[in-house]
Amino acid sequence: MTESLNIANRLTSSAARWPDQIAVVQPNGRDSTGQYRYRTWTFSQLEREAAAIANGLLAWGVQPGQRLVLMVRPSFEFIALTFGLMRAGIVVVLIDPGMGRSNIFRCLEEINPDGFVAIPIVQVIRVLKRHQFPNARFNVTVGGRKWLWGGKSYRELLEIAPAAHCQQRTDHSAPAAIIFTSGSTGPPKGVVYEHGMFDAQVDLLRDFYGIQPGEIDLPGFPLFGLFNAAMGVTTVIPDMNPTKPACVAPVRILAHLRDWNVTQAFGSPAIWNRIGRHCEATGEKLPSTLRRVLSAGAPVPVHVIERMRRAFSNPDADIHTPYGATESLPIASICGREVLEQTAPRSRQGAGTCVGRTFPGIEVKIIEITDGSTPSLTDASELPRGEIGELIVRGPSTTREYFQSPEATAAAKITHNNNPLLPLAFWHRMGDVGYLDDEGRLWFCGRKAHIVETERGRLFTIPCEAIFNNHPRVFRSALVGVGSKPQQRPVIIVEPEAGEFPESAADQERFRTELLGLGRANPITALIETVLFHRALPVDIRHNVKIFREKLGPWAKSELKHQKG
Repeated sequence: MTESLNIANRLTSSAARWPDQIAVVQPNGRDSTGQYRYRTWTFSQLEREAAAIANGLLAWGVQPGQRLVLMVRPSFEFIALTFGLMRAGIVVVLIDPGMGRSNIFRCLEEINPDGFVAIPIVQVIRVLKRHQFPNARFNVTVGGRKWLWGGKSYRELLEIAPAAHCQQRTDHSAPAAIIFTSGSTGPPKGVVYEHGMFDAQVDLLRDFYGIQPGEIDLPGFPLFGLFNAAMGVTTVIPDMNPTKPACVAPVRILAHLRDWNVTQAFGSPAIWNRIGRHCEATGEKLPSTLRRVLSAGAPVPVHVIERMRRAFSNPDADIHTPYGATESLPIASICGREVLEQTAPRSRQGAGTCVGRTFPGIEVKIIEITDGSTPSLTDASELPRGEIGELIVRGPSTTREYFQSPEATAAAKITHNNNPLLPLAFWHRMGDVGYLDDEGRLWFCGRKAHIVETERGRLFTIPCEAIFNNHPRVFRSALVGVGSKPQQRPVIIVEPEAGEFPESAADQERFRTELLGLGRANPITALIETVLFHRALPVDIRHNVKIFREKLGPWAKSELKHQKG
């Protein structure tokens, strides 16, 4: 018999145990002195709101299993709606608004949703594009007036909810959400999350980091607020644009940290880069209540870890970098202290980025790098420790499939025992390359799709880029291949630190000579003889950190052609 489980039960439990504890804090303007004003809601209020949303949707006629797109700004309503939809057994479709217009419409057409729960501008676009969404009958307008596009307003949805609370029974393996990948190495894909997978994520994160009920978290990534509600942790919604973490205002984040005695904060490395540099420049320290910073989405540069650790005023505080992907999160984690004291010197010499040890219950293997699908684990060749290969992972939070994409699913999944119905039956191919060291720590060496294949062998992005990043004038760099594999020309593209871009031909030549000297001094980069300079490397929208090397390859080819001409 399939186990009954609904992830929304986690909120119900939090409300029962801590009804009067503040669940959500949201900025609400400023007073005459410039200090933030806030609105707050307790766990019992959040639970009542989520229950009313679920009851209203079911009373309206929405059926469990139907798909509703949720496009609402980070807010109390966003958290309540997510739990309300899941409570009703409805599949929540989450699409990052920063992935670009063409990607958004492609993803929406692929989903063919039964409705939109969204802000007014999204509803306007839905009406204008209504021929693309023929099944979108259940539409809820949030955060503004409902005009001529029909459906219900958020308030109307709550008003039709029957008084009796109902909890829709769902199976452990029932779909709870479809979350799209960032599309940093190809078109975004819809990842199907089951209720049991979300439930496992909560336990993994809570237990590994020792997160306690009553803590206060500031999530720079909206979805982390959902984990908080499931753990009995208060969420402080930051005053920032979540689609532009690299533009965050440090003074705003620091104000929230102080105002609410925040104990934990989560965000992209781009956020902590801004805040760490601000603290270094001003001498300001992070409040002593802050004991734990989590940063994910891409490898966290060592200079970010160094600045953040100097900014802590709590001697026991640290920055942790969980590793994972939309398809499987979390996988491994490492703390800043271990990075600086043990792994950073090796990373600077081209060993890759250490992402730490795996979470309990998560398994990782390194297999030989191959093209094409690998149907079964028996078809894969596992590599010994220390040898770079493709990362595969399995665990209770590892997803089984992409939404209605059997080809993508087949390419990304490996069956463990040829019986897909058994627990932990699948391994997920991360699309990353790396290795395990003698201590069992996992090292990340880049994306498989970004490997540069030359006549003299493979070059991996992260190890090679680290060599050039040692130059004090370099902010970051990207290795790309120009030409066809396996005869690519390796090119290193450098984004200098602010104010360090070489404007004159003479300065460019000096800078380039110094960089090539660094490269020749290390055997893994000795083949690289071409350096280009770029004012701002293109990065992903979601985290503002992952470098779009797919865009840089054609750019480098054009630049070299122009220089030759």
